[in-house]
Amino acid sequence: MNVNDALKSAALNTEQTQTQARTTAQGGAAAGNGAAATAATSDSVRLSSTYQALETKGDSKSSSFDAKKVAEIKAAIANGTFQIDPEKVTNGLIDTVKTLISARPA
Repeated sequence: MNVNDALKSAALNTEQTQTQARTTAQGGAAAGNGAAATAATSDSVRLSSTYQALETKGDSKSSSFDAKKVAEIKAAIANGTFQIDPEKVTNGLIDTVKTLISARPA
């Protein structure tokens, strides 16, 4: 279990897109086109290449989604019988930390 760096990139791209949308809307409002600028902003949404790549990866993994297993886990949590393997959690955390340390810029 590792932290997915692609999710971090997607969050960063979402933040950048929101900042660009606010900037565009503010620029249009300053020019006296408040409603028109808002409409233009919502009409000119572009998906980044990173998001498009994530979307493609998500499609390939969606076939491996097991709704029955998710329902079983939810039921086990609800009735208090869900068992957590602390060794598996620990190993996952250690793997994640190793990945984050090796990915840090020098």
